[in-house]
Amino acid sequence: MLMPKRVKHRKQFRGRMKGKATRGNKIAYGEYGIVALEPAWIKSNQIEAARVAMTRYIKRGGKVWIKIFPDKPVTATAAETRMGKGKGALEYWVAVVKPGRVMFEISGVSEEIAKEALRLATHKLPIKCKIVSRADLEGGAGSED
Repeated sequence: MLMPKRVKHRKQFRGRMKGKATRGNKIAYGEYGIVALEPAWIKSNQIEAARVAMTRYIKRGGKVWIKIFPDKPVTATAAETRMGKGKGALEYWVAVVKPGRVMFEISGVSEEIAKEALRLATHKLPIKCKIVSRADLEGGAGSED
């Protein structure tokens, strides 16, 4: 599972996820990618499940890039524990994803295989996503400006 090697602070506030992604919203490495359409916390095991689904389908051909990293610790207190007594123990790590963020990229395989692999990966993620190509995002960015 993905997690930071070491962090400055062991526990973090929950924060907010307002607005759209300003960084990581372009396809940088691959030809096709998965873009988030909703804000969410994506757990490290969900990222791993999506990665496995993709690499299995492309039968270790091509290349896959994971553009998100779970660097936010989420804490939880034990069940049936009374209120108070401080913040709970670290439970898992999440990546904060805003709408428009490119989460996975893929290249080195044909368009049909890439799109099917990405479709399988989206089923492993807890949010609505869309599959885009490099041309889609570049065309969209040009018309907005």
